[in-house]
Amino acid sequence: MTEGRAMAAGAAEQFNIHEAKTQLSKILERVERGEEVVISRAGTPIAKVVPLRTSTRRRGRGSLRGTLVMADDWDSRRTNEGIAGEFGL
Repeated sequence: MTEGRAMAAGAAEQFNIHEAKTQLSKILERVERGEEVVISRAGTPIAKVVPLRTSTRRRGRGSLRGTLVMADDWDSRRTNEGIAGEFGL
């Protein structure tokens, strides 16, 4: 199983532990391209390697405008004291 095995149509490729150790660089290249890879022991999946999403894509400043609703008293002394109390301050 040198190139991995598809678990199902469109599913992640599956590698056994030995393959994963010997082909780690190739596996990571696939993950960098957006693929998911499953590592198995004796045919039983034990781990999934997935791309790490490091940034949030926003359309620009103010992109959340209209999606967040804030209470009228969001910055009141009472609200701030309540939050501080929750953190033991």
